[in-house]
Amino acid sequence: MIEDLDPKQAWELLQEDKNAVLIDVRSKIEHGFVGHPIGAIHIPWKEAPSWQLNERFVYEVEKIAPNKNTPLLLLCRSGQRSTEAAKALTAYGYKRPINIIDGFEGPLDANNHRGNIGGWRFNNLPWIQS
Repeated sequence: MIEDLDPKQAWELLQEDKNAVLIDVRSKIEHGFVGHPIGAIHIPWKEAPSWQLNERFVYEVEKIAPNKNTPLLLLCRSGQRSTEAAKALTAYGYKRPINIIDGFEGPLDANNHRGNIGGWRFNNLPWIQS
């Protein structure tokens, strides 16, 4: 089963559990141009412009987190790709992949804009742009 945490809960877990790993599963462009959480490890789940699945995703995660009990906090733009990535890690035997609800930019507002009603940035959690 995939655990879901909102961005603030995810940040708290990262502060409490030094073994927890924050993984940004967004594309290179999103990670660099839009910004990313400080300390996040970037391993794309899918890559633009073709949005092909990164066939090395699980292998790359395993290199940074060989212990399958490690809490893996997964973040994308809005929570959809990170949920898919969490399911793949669960199928591979990871016990605690965690989806960050609303991701980095949050859901769309009434004007189809992100960043105004949820997400990592909206909650003023530490982030930078490359």
